[in-house]
Amino acid sequence: MDTLDLSRLQFAVVTIYHYFFVPLSISLAAITAGLQTAWLRTGREHLRSLTLFTGKLLMATFAVGVVTGLVQEFQFGLSWSAFSRFYGDVFGPTLAIEGMLAFFLEATFLGLWYFGWDRLPRLAHLATIWVVAIGTLISAYVILAANSFMQNPVAYRMDPQTGRAELSSFLELLTNPVTLVAFPHTIAGAFMAGGALVMAVGAWRAWRRPAGADGPAWRTLARAGAWVTLAGGAAAAVSGDVLGKVMTDVQPMKMAAAEALYVTETGAPFSLFAVGPLDGGEPFFSLDVPYLLSILATGDPNGTVHGITDLQAEYEQVYGAGSYVPWIPVAYWTFRLMIGTGVLATVAAAALLWLSRRGRVPGGDGGPHLTGRIAAAGGRLLLRSLPVLPTLPIAAGTFGWLFTETARQPWLAFGLFRTEDGVSPGLTEAEVVASLLGFGALYGILAVVWLRLVLHLARQDLTSRPSVAGDGGTRTPTPAAAPAY
Repeated sequence: MDTLDLSRLQFAVVTIYHYFFVPLSISLAAITAGLQTAWLRTGREHLRSLTLFTGKLLMATFAVGVVTGLVQEFQFGLSWSAFSRFYGDVFGPTLAIEGMLAFFLEATFLGLWYFGWDRLPRLAHLATIWVVAIGTLISAYVILAANSFMQNPVAYRMDPQTGRAELSSFLELLTNPVTLVAFPHTIAGAFMAGGALVMAVGAWRAWRRPAGADGPAWRTLARAGAWVTLAGGAAAAVSGDVLGKVMTDVQPMKMAAAEALYVTETGAPFSLFAVGPLDGGEPFFSLDVPYLLSILATGDPNGTVHGITDLQAEYEQVYGAGSYVPWIPVAYWTFRLMIGTGVLATVAAAALLWLSRRGRVPGGDGGPHLTGRIAAAGGRLLLRSLPVLPTLPIAAGTFGWLFTETARQPWLAFGLFRTEDGVSPGLTEAEVVASLLGFGALYGILAVVWLRLVLHLARQDLTSRPSVAGDGGTRTPTPAAAPAY
């Protein structure tokens, strides 16, 4: 591997690891805010305990996300300084808003929420966690706006002397068509991730490891997480359909690569699974859904989807000689794995809701009838798979970003700046390997710390926690005001 390949690998490792925690932070902030709102409206004590539990998960996840996010930003100067010079005038304003506004908003108000349980009036205290939730959405939006420029460059002018892209309209950058559809799709995936985590923890405590008096509360958490996951899955499917059509419009090669479609076709099918040569030859085996690719790409079952061969010829005329075809196996399989793992998470959430309806216990005695025995077996399988369930939406998001970024190659900014031109000048293979090993060691430690924290919190019983000033409860004196790990 040369410096370019190693730099790409390093950036992929750093970005993917950071993104493990981003969707969890977004969704856990909203889930915590929703639980606290429900507690204040109903006065049910177990909702306050669940609020504090999800809030602790948020604190642990947010802390790791901050560390990995700093490394992510450091990457631009470390291995991609040439791209930073080209892209900095566009990326700078979005990064400033994300760091100076959204991040400080989140960090400040998360601290106020955590330490303000016995100090703030209940509505003011509730407002702090909602500000955190809104701050995570602002962060997500502006960073997606920066990434969408790489997918579909807008709102820029080229400086003829420096060759830099200069921002011409910040509003136009924020309203990039890719941003407008990528944002709801990303947030839907984030809610799937957070919902699956609290669903798995709640189900594990309620039915795999019964918690006595806390059992009903854990059951509430499991079903709430399942509903969040199910709603996120439905929203991801709808927004993903719209995103596919926008992607086809701005990057037709990406959709062709997603199907390994080499020849332009009308009424193109979508292969659920295929095995064949990588040069566009006839596949050895393919399980197709007729017209589905045309529907995904154009919304019309008889729509025309341009093939890789025709697009390569077109791009050579526009951009000059060279290969404009991404790595087809990666594009093909990450697209399917994204859809498959997302569907599995949604199905698992729907199954848990069905099997636990009306107070039923998943995996319990289903009775003598065949349907009852099948339901009992399905419930036991679901409960045994709880450790895997939170990884499914995370995997779906990871595969989605792998597809988004690798299927755009050879471009860093589509049609403007090639990946091979973005690497820092003078960078050596040894320097990249050394930094990659250092990041890997740091991330390994962080993974162990975060996982141990989550498991520790999941094993704790739900107990009475500090009251909020003004709610009629008893104030807990300092220093016990903040619930401790």
